[in-house]
Amino acid sequence: MYEMMPPEPVQMPTPPENKRMSVPQIMLIVLVLAFAVWYLVTALAPQNPTSAQIQAGVIGSRYTGDCLIVRDEIPYNEDTVSSVRYVAEEGSYVTKGTKICNVYSTSYSTKEQKVLQDYRDQIKEYQIKLLRQQVSTDAYMEKLEADVLTRAREVRELIAGARGNMYNQETELAAAIKKRQERLRELYVKDQRLSRYYDDEQSQLQRITSWTKQCDAKAEGLVSFYSDGYEYGLTMSNYSEFSPAEVRAMINGAKPSDNLSLKGKTTVYRLIKDGHWVVLMLIRDNNWNPVEGAEYELKLENFKDTMVRARVLSFTRTGGELEVQLEVMSDVQPVMYIRTCTGVLGDNVTSLMVPPQAIWTQDNMPGVVVLDGDYPFFIPVNVVDKRDGMVYISPIQPDTIYEGQTVKLFW
Repeated sequence: MYEMMPPEPVQMPTPPENKRMSVPQIMLIVLVLAFAVWYLVTALAPQNPTSAQIQAGVIGSRYTGDCLIVRDEIPYNEDTVSSVRYVAEEGSYVTKGTKICNVYSTSYSTKEQKVLQDYRDQIKEYQIKLLRQQVSTDAYMEKLEADVLTRAREVRELIAGARGNMYNQETELAAAIKKRQERLRELYVKDQRLSRYYDDEQSQLQRITSWTKQCDAKAEGLVSFYSDGYEYGLTMSNYSEFSPAEVRAMINGAKPSDNLSLKGKTTVYRLIKDGHWVVLMLIRDNNWNPVEGAEYELKLENFKDTMVRARVLSFTRTGGELEVQLEVMSDVQPVMYIRTCTGVLGDNVTSLMVPPQAIWTQDNMPGVVVLDGDYPFFIPVNVVDKRDGMVYISPIQPDTIYEGQTVKLFW
């Protein structure tokens, strides 16, 4: 028999001792990580600029208000107007004597024109009949006929879009037709039937003429057939007589009173002189003190904003309203159809501007450090304003700094 021996005990391996990091090791790792972060930030992040250039800027105050436009214009009216046939184009420039329109009185009826046209149709039909019966040809008549056809073709071309003056072309066509009619009268002066047609036409034409008035321009200017009724009581000769309260009433729609009796009269057209107009402006900031004779930028806000230079003629402050009378020496076309609008008046001043980091204080005095070659130097300045992330400055000593110079930035 074999003797059973107990198994020998198995020795377990001894676990390794836990080694703790020392404080110097931890500090070293932290320093390495901090250096790595600093390197990445400085290497990858954009650097702040160290210099900038002095730029030109414009600063100034703004005053908002309600505006009333006064134009140098004269309205023309007629009594008992039935209808108007316009000849001149709206907004066109006319000289003295230019035909503006034909005005028909209330006694006139369109039936009278129909009667006149019937007589002329009879004349035309009979003339064609006589020409067809003519045996011999008339060379002068053929030339006049060719002239009429040429002028008619030119009118059609203008209607189709060709460039030219329609009024002049229609006048030439009418003159050519008149010459042809006169030649026909000469050829058939003994024809009694044709003479009777001519007499009927002339008689009817005289009737229509007695009810028609031709209006010609009495002066040069821009012509307009639109009127708002202010033209009679608000003029270039009396605008200074209105108080701020009266100007406010007109802005709100009250038309100025006039000394003319317009009952039964119709405004047919108005003539506007170009290059000179006035704005009566009620400033909302009534603490402002305008300077008479000073020029400002004026922005008129409407469907299309208009920028002009305006000069202060005078100002009045009563009843809590500040009225400033402004003279504008520029084209009147942008305000030909505007009577009231909102305006912004500004007194812009040219200045120099730099970033805020360019301002350095030395001996309790603000200034900028100009970089000129290897020798930077300090220039004291006045800080005029701060807006839109820029500082507006002016040198204490004139002409010591200027646009385009490079200055140092301090972060």
